[in-house]
Amino acid sequence: MALRNGMLRVGGVGILFGVAALTAHAGIVDDVRVQVGQNSYSAAEGELRDYRAQHGVTPEYVEAWSWVARGAAAMKQWTQASNYARQTRTLSEQLLAKQKLDAEPHLPIALGAAYEVQAQALAETGKRSEAIALLRAALVKYGNTSIRARLQKNLNLISLVGQPAPALQATQYLGTKPPTLASLKGAPVLLFFWAHWCGDCKAEVPIIARLKQEFAPSGLVVIGPTQLYGYAAQGNDATPAQERTYIESVRQRYYASLPDMPVPLSQQNFNTYGASTTPTLVILNRAGQVAMYHPGAMPYAELRSAVEKAASR
Repeated sequence: MALRNGMLRVGGVGILFGVAALTAHAGIVDDVRVQVGQNSYSAAEGELRDYRAQHGVTPEYVEAWSWVARGAAAMKQWTQASNYARQTRTLSEQLLAKQKLDAEPHLPIALGAAYEVQAQALAETGKRSEAIALLRAALVKYGNTSIRARLQKNLNLISLVGQPAPALQATQYLGTKPPTLASLKGAPVLLFFWAHWCGDCKAEVPIIARLKQEFAPSGLVVIGPTQLYGYAAQGNDATPAQERTYIESVRQRYYASLPDMPVPLSQQNFNTYGASTTPTLVILNRAGQVAMYHPGAMPYAELRSAVEKAASR
């Protein structure tokens, strides 16, 4: 998720907003995040009451509620987190009766977070099947919106490990032609979802290159899916052809230590694997099953341990 020149990027989808729309009442989100960071939930709720009395229920107000839910989840206060998440969903759905989800930036953030926290709370309290059902229903309802990848990410976190890896779309690609995952059964595979603008992805490259060399005798295959985002250097708008050229330049400069890494170029792969966070790292074992699903960067030792386990016969 990124904001660029009035463009909010959520899961690879660009939504254009004016500066006024982005800044109006934005203070409530920041104010509530400060209170949540200090574990002062009563103060956060006080901020929200005061704001609602003056401005009513706005998308900014609902996003602020989502940060209260996320704060409680981070503290593993699952009952509170679930209650705050349900409140956020209820408020979001009230607004959705009057506007589309992606009409502005705050509501998708709020609703995506509400489902995320509610699913986490269910899974962490022994209600995994209910969490899966919740996210699957949300994907049916919001599968054509910007929160699709986020919903899929959370579903994958709960249910993907141990399952056969979903196929990758590879009609377009950079570098060598990507092999099908089915053809790679018998070898361990590391899927490295990255974005041209992602600093954490660039920082992960030396770790992955080192592991690829170390596990070459075990047949480790690294595939690096990416996608188009609609912009290139300095956040300037770009046509698909221009952005593809820019991605190739980024690949040559920052990913040179992975010269034979095939790079499928498809938003569908990001949606299927729920790669709303970059990098997202997925390890497949020799049976073609997902052995690890991890949104975000990983340190060398932790990632090496996961690769070693998947590479074992």
